[in-house]
Amino acid sequence: MPQVPPNRFTRWMGRTFLRVFGWRIEGTLPDLPKLVMIVAPHSSNWDGIWGMAAKIAMGFQVRVLGKAQLFWWPLSPLLRKLGVVPVDRSSPQGTVEQAVRMIRTSDRMWFALTPEGTRKRVDKWKGGFLKIAQQAQVPILMAYFHYPEKIIGIGDVYYPTGNMEVDMAAIREWYRPWQGKNRGTV
Repeated sequence: MPQVPPNRFTRWMGRTFLRVFGWRIEGTLPDLPKLVMIVAPHSSNWDGIWGMAAKIAMGFQVRVLGKAQLFWWPLSPLLRKLGVVPVDRSSPQGTVEQAVRMIRTSDRMWFALTPEGTRKRVDKWKGGFLKIAQQAQVPILMAYFHYPEKIIGIGDVYYPTGNMEVDMAAIREWYRPWQGKNRGTV
């Protein structure tokens, strides 16, 4: 699995930050060199803060997409250090191709995104994460936020079948119990 260089202090900071606010991490990270990680439900800007704290606490390296508008000084260097990649959301096809290229050309890379593609309630998830996983030939790690119990969960590894409808239905069903800050996933 892609890991950041060991730094006990920053890992302690991440764990302490989560503990102070009542959050805990459940589950185990798989030892896989490449994967697409999806995190849902994504219903609040707080998700990014808790997610980054969990990433720091566990010491794994992941690339995530961030709106290009977030990349202004002095925030831009920090975001890049944390693994955030600027994306122009007006070109979704380019996003899939960019992600597939990054995964394929890396020895080790975890790429994370939210399947809803927004913090608003959506009836249909975007299929980009499935396209990325299939084209890059990597599995999907399912992670979640469960706000009622303040849990950041590391779930199952899902291997896409190639049938987008079947895969999406199975993944959506797996996410059914989890509740975000402002809503659930279904």
